[in-house]
Amino acid sequence: MDKQPKKTISITEAKQKLEYFCGYQERCHQEVISKLYDFFMTEIERDEILVYLIENNFLNESRFACAFARGKHRIKSWGRIRIVNELKYKKISSYNVKIALKEFSDEEYHETFDKLAEHHWESIRETNKTKKNKKFCDFLLRKGYESDLVYAKMKTFQ
Repeated sequence: MDKQPKKTISITEAKQKLEYFCGYQERCHQEVISKLYDFFMTEIERDEILVYLIENNFLNESRFACAFARGKHRIKSWGRIRIVNELKYKKISSYNVKIALKEFSDEEYHETFDKLAEHHWESIRETNKTKKNKKFCDFLLRKGYESDLVYAKMKTFQ
């Protein structure tokens, strides 16, 4: 039952590791703070490193929110509701959330929704009409699309 001693690292070493961490992919403040806790840094050291990362443009919450929203919509086909909830979970400000939602147009949003809905409707192998409708709606609602869009689309497949 040997407990390993807490390994602390120098501020310079932490800055270097976090520069790489932030340079590899966009990060939110919460992810960086979590990483700093893993390094067992004091509060003053954490603040100093955060300020350094922000001043040198390694850490930018607006840029993170925009990249997150763009990627999740275009790659995972998430809807606005899911994107907003995930950004709030990551403690992104409402101002940055609004900016992030402008990353894709309404036209692109509806086009993605239509493609996803049609593909999923065809893939459901349920013969019971009610169960098929429920599976369809549950899937799109889980993806974060608005209920009025989902139910309207379901009616077009009837």
